[in-house]
Formats: sequence, structure tokens, C-alpha cells
Amino acid sequence: MPEQVSVGEYLAAQRPRRADAARNFDALLTAAREAFAEHGAEASLEDIARRAGVGIGTLYRNFPTRRHLFEAVYANEVQDLGRVAEGLAGRPSWDALIAWLDRFVDYAMTKRAIREALQGEESDVFLACRQSMFDAGTPLLLNAQRSGDVRADMDMDDLLRLVSGIASVAFADDAQRAKVLAIALDGIRPRP
Repeated sequence: MPEQVSVGEYLAAQRPRRADAARNFDALLTAAREAFAEHGAEASLEDIARRAGVGIGTLYRNFPTRRHLFEAVYANEVQDLGRVAEGLAGRPSWDALIAWLDRFVDYAMTKRAIREALQGEESDVFLACRQSMFDAGTPLLLNAQRSGDVRADMDMDDLLRLVSGIASVAFADDAQRAKVLAIALDGIRPRP
């Protein structure tokens, strides 16, 4: 994927034009995201096809290799992060940032499985996704900084590393993860 192509353009180029084929494509992305979150990068392609309600041949028609599937799921997750950011634009700055970071944690769980599978390989898709993610989250952070809700001495890279670190740790349950994330995010508040 050339650097000029956005995440949305990449996904649009991959998505079939026929309505039934597009539904299958979307169902496969959803099923793959769920399977990767549950079972990691080794999730069974047969299980993904079954979850999507399609045959394995349909999976391979849409995603000829496991890497194609990983990249498409990753790009779809990043595109969703962008949509969430757009939808939060009218909310109070702190609430908007926290809501976006909650969705980011879900994304980070899927990302971890995909990154493990690709063993740290970078691709044009991943580079475009990283830029798209920063483009979506940075305005939320800047708004929270302008309103005085977030300390001014941090940037989006700092914030995403903090949250990614928490998302990558194994917790007893989602409630414990949410508690630890809330404690950490209290640390990004300005101090008198």
C-alpha cells in the first residue's frame, strides 16, 4: 500500500463490490477480530470462517494469506478508532478522550495478537494505520490539554504507550484492567 493511500482507501479497495460478498467480507473481519482477541494469532482460520457463517473457500477468496487477513483486521480496527473519535467530538474533552481510550484498549488486544503473528514486521498498511490512529486521537488529547483536563507535558505517543502497556498485561478480568487503566489515567491529570 503506497504511503498516500489512507486506511479507508485500503479497506475500500479490498472490500468486494457485490452486496452479498461485501457482507461476507465484513462478517469475516468481525469473526477474525473476535477470534484473535480470544485465541491470539494462532486462531483457526476454519473457526473464523465458521463464526462468519461462510466456507473456508470464501475466507481464502477474500484473504489469500493469513497476512492479508491480519492486515485487513488491523486496518478495520484503526478505521473504527477514527469513527469513534469523530463521534466523540461534541462531548466534554475529558469524557471524549477517556471514551476513545477505552475503545483503544479493545483495539490493543487485537493488535497484540496480530503483531505476535507478524513478529514485528512493518508494512505500508501498518504505517498508514499508525498515522491514522494518531490523526484520530491527537485532536482529542489536544482538546483535553486546552481545557486543562490533561497535563501539557505529554503527547499522543506518550499516552498511547501508557495505555498500550496496560492493555498488554494479563489481568484477572476486565474489571481489574479497567481499574488499573483508571488509576494510570488519573496520572495524566494536571497537578496543582
